[in-house]
Amino acid sequence: MKTITKIDTALTPDGCEMQLFQHDRNFIIRVKGEDLMSSRTHESELELARLGCFALTERFSPTVLIGGLGLGYTLRQSLDMLHKGAKVVVSELLDSVIKWNRKYLGELNKHPLQDKRVDLQSGDVVDLIANSEDRFDAILLDIDNGPDALSNSGNSRLYGREGIMACRRALKKNGCIAVWSTGERKSFERLLLSCKFNVRRYQAALHKGSKQRAITIWIASENKKKFPPNPVESRNIGH
Repeated sequence: MKTITKIDTALTPDGCEMQLFQHDRNFIIRVKGEDLMSSRTHESELELARLGCFALTERFSPTVLIGGLGLGYTLRQSLDMLHKGAKVVVSELLDSVIKWNRKYLGELNKHPLQDKRVDLQSGDVVDLIANSEDRFDAILLDIDNGPDALSNSGNSRLYGREGIMACRRALKKNGCIAVWSTGERKSFERLLLSCKFNVRRYQAALHKGSKQRAITIWIASENKKKFPPNPVESRNIGH
């Protein structure tokens, strides 16, 4: 039996220890003793990109923002879907996660950070969004555990009214927000509606082929015609 090896550690903005482990070919990032992400359970990260970039596959030069690099799965899937003229901005708060992707994790996804379409920015995605206007065709958010923060309590700035309205201003006309979450917070869905978005809620599995849908992904857009098929629930402005 192969052992689990601790490769590196870092501190989150809240001062918690974040650990990178390897078990055979699998990589795991843990915070507070819980698995924050694992290469064995990455299907929902791929689904975030599939849903968020659904309406952009025929566009020559869309601009997409990914909040949270993670293990690189959402970035890889986005690059595979988008045209060669696309630009993908990736905002990652933790320099250690960037370092781990470059040094250890790149082989998981054919080294997506080496793609010339990628603009990797180290820093808080909240600040990047707040300083952007009419810039992105899609904003894909996989920050912590979604609206229920685990490693950085400051993420509430992103998932509150101020953060969602900033996302709205940062979007181009008919753009969309895609939000990954471990829970189905109805209050967050109501917030999206109150910010004048139409909303569709989808569910994604942790493992490919699994029938258990453990992850919620919200897609929010002004344009009702740009949503992917098969939502779990559809809610429009005023309903």
